Amino acid sequence: MAEIATIARPYAEALFQASKSDLGGAQVWLNSFAAVAADAALLQFAANPKATNAQVIDLVLSVSKVQASSPANTAAATNFLSAVVENGRLNALGEIAAQFQKLKNMAQGVNDAVIYSAFAIDDAALADLVVLLEGRFARKLRASVQIDESLIGGVRVVVGDEVLDTSVRARLDQMKAALIA
Repeated sequence: MAEIATIARPYAEALFQASKSDLGGAQVWLNSFAAVAADAALLQFAANPKATNAQVIDLVLSVSKVQASSPANTAAATNFLSAVVENGRLNALGEIAAQFQKLKNMAQGVNDAVIYSAFAIDDAALADLVVLLEGRFARKLRASVQIDESLIGGVRVVVGDEVLDTSVRARLDQMKAALIA
């Protein structure tokens, strides 16, 4: 995967520099392109020597349904997609989107946090949890919740390479290790 990351980095950095005035808008259409480019059938179509770059670009644009707020934003999205397709880097769009998100987060002083929970968390409880986690991790967090029933109860929080695991499963594993030792 390091090769894809290496390929994606210049695209993400160039897009970040070019779209500093509307990072949120660029992130929206980039994520849309990445979702479309993750489809195996699209990648197979793009790899077909009979498919032209214009056909691939038109297909991605039509499927992604990029809704830009301004014509300039639409032009930027189309130009970026054209550069990616013409250089044969359609398969790197997912990594480009991920690296762009990291650059955007760094510029805004925000980190992504994934909260794994055994049960759904309502909005009020999530807001309270995020406030506690921001104090614990000493940074602003943008949280998303994923359900993982194997946790039994509690939460497991992943922020970058840091993990805070207060789940029942983790506590049971700790007890098991203590009893075996």
